[in-house]
Amino acid sequence: MSTSATDWPAPADPAEADALDAYSRVVVSVAERLAPSVASLRVMRRTRGGQVPAGAGSAVALTPDGFLLTSAHVVGSSTNRGRATFNDGREERFDVLGRDPLSDLAVLRTADGGLPPAELGDAERLRVGQLVVAIGNPHGLGGSVTAGVVSHLGRSLPAHSRRAGRIIDNVIQTDAALNPGSSGGALADSRGRVVGINTAVAGVGLGLAVPINEATQRVIGALMADGRVRRAYLGIAGGPRPLPPQARSGDQSSCIEVVEVVRGSPADRAGIRPEDLILAVNGTPTARVEDLQRLMVADLIGSPVTVRLLRAGRPLELELIPTELE
Repeated sequence: MSTSATDWPAPADPAEADALDAYSRVVVSVAERLAPSVASLRVMRRTRGGQVPAGAGSAVALTPDGFLLTSAHVVGSSTNRGRATFNDGREERFDVLGRDPLSDLAVLRTADGGLPPAELGDAERLRVGQLVVAIGNPHGLGGSVTAGVVSHLGRSLPAHSRRAGRIIDNVIQTDAALNPGSSGGALADSRGRVVGINTAVAGVGLGLAVPINEATQRVIGALMADGRVRRAYLGIAGGPRPLPPQARSGDQSSCIEVVEVVRGSPADRAGIRPEDLILAVNGTPTARVEDLQRLMVADLIGSPVTVRLLRAGRPLELELIPTELE
């Protein structure tokens, strides 16, 4: 049976149609602005028999003169190299300039310039429910665009290097579809500014991105300048726990309990023991492991640091000298 035009449902409410059109316009605008800055990566690894494929993913152009930002896990070893392909068909060889597994970020460098750089935003300004657009190369399908919202802010993601583990904090959770190959691609706000680097697929409708904020900007700058990120090292493993009621003062209600002390480490030499409760470092309260991680900057390497702690209910201050995390 044929159907005439008059048999179709009536048009949607004009206000709803306008809202849908506005949504589409935003996504299209972001895609047109940002897609030229997002590359598809083919990572190669050297072997005795020559170069062999080692992985794939996405990257975002940082500067016109050849710097690209991606995920550390995409490029693997810092000796790897490969090719970056842009949506206009241009292909560039790249070398891994530096990688930081503890933030899951890496910086690449191409031989030629002329890249269309993306604008970096500030993830600290995001709000739950805000529109975000993901651009990457899932399953090798270059220039793929998906859209969704910020589902949650402040997620944590564990990261590891050969010697240490760390928590990447303030991770962005989104329902914009991410798939294998999306890692290293851009998560952008409605103005096309990159607010995150897509890093993991935790489930259907559950993607995670490393935020672009003041802390990660410092990491990116260090990778561009030195090829590595210097961090101070204490040599302890610990976790959060509530402070005993009699030890609470001000707003601090939790601390870090030392679970393990690495033999020969700065903490070991200073006399820190398992079951000690770390309250503050250099006068800054340490309510969570993340608080201590933020303090472990390069400036502390080789400098005396005061650690305020509780041992069997007794307050104690110790001085230690952090070394560099290798």
